[in-house]
Amino acid sequence: MNRIANYLREVRAELKKVTWPSRQETTVSTLVVVISVFLVALILWGIDIVLGQLLKLII
Repeated sequence: MNRIANYLREVRAELKKVTWPSRQETTVSTLVVVISVFLVALILWGIDIVLGQLLKLII
C-alpha cells in the first residue's frame, strides 16, 4: 500500500512539471491533425480509385 501512495505522489510531482499547451495551441494542433487526416484520406481514396480502374482493365 505504501508503494502505491509513493507512486501516486511521484506522479503528481511529475504532472506539476508538465508545460500544458494553451487552449489556442490545442485548437490549432487539432485543426492541423484533422486537415492532415483528411488530405491523406483523399490521397488514399484517389490511389484506390486509380488502382481499381487499372484492375478492371486487366481483368
